[in-house]
Amino acid sequence: MADFVDQKKDEMQSRLNELRPLVEEYDRLDAAIAALGSVGKGSGRRGASPTLTAKKTVRRNGVGSSRGSGRRGRPKGSGVRDKQALELVTATPGVTIPEIAKSMGIKQNYLYRVLPGLEQEGLVRKKGRGWYPR
Repeated sequence: MADFVDQKKDEMQSRLNELRPLVEEYDRLDAAIAALGSVGKGSGRRGASPTLTAKKTVRRNGVGSSRGSGRRGRPKGSGVRDKQALELVTATPGVTIPEIAKSMGIKQNYLYRVLPGLEQEGLVRKKGRGWYPR
């Protein structure tokens, strides 16, 4: 049984090695088309398979959202991290961003966007390095 598994694993690795140059070529051509698309009138993607390129196009250009808000990603305030951060600030007034990040198990840089948003909404205020509920 182990010989069979090893044989199949080797066959799959061999096939991956055959396909790798084609994938790299695809990525180079896709990047070139995207670069040329910004120079010309169209996107330059005529005839390209939408199933292969649609996801990359949306990420590069931020286009394709039907929301019309001009923002990428989910709507502002629809996540749970801001609510978690607000609960921590309420529970421990004067808490700092590194302390909040450690409590939540996330990186600090995310909170440097979340807490000023909560401050704009009037839910928290910053005094020194600490954050306080309003």
